[in-house]
Amino acid sequence: MESENKNKDEKSIDEEYLMSIMAGNTKKEPQNQELDSSKEKPTNKQKLKNKKSLEITYAEQFLTHHTMTKRGDKSIYVRPEYHERLSRIIQIVADDQIPLYAYLDNILAYHFETFEKEITDDFNSKYRPIF
Repeated sequence: MESENKNKDEKSIDEEYLMSIMAGNTKKEPQNQELDSSKEKPTNKQKLKNKKSLEITYAEQFLTHHTMTKRGDKSIYVRPEYHERLSRIIQIVADDQIPLYAYLDNILAYHFETFEKEITDDFNSKYRPIF
């Protein structure tokens, strides 16, 4: 009995749910989300963001917005395996309708929106004015 509970805790990724998301089906709620929500109680702002994200599919959130009009003049480096994954997601899920730089821009915009308060708090706690 105890070993079964350990296996459930260790297997925190619902692979079937992830595959259904990649296939465009988001009707099934992940089982682990219920466990995580019982462990951590998010603030009201995070609850609103989670509700927004549940209403919007992954493709609608990240693979349809073209916020950037051109690639820009900065280069970034990512691991080759991440580049391959990102490229495959764009090719298959987005039907090559969005460039890689726009997809990454959408991912970063979502990250900064989601973790804005935590980033600001950490930054302010470590930032000390010179005078």
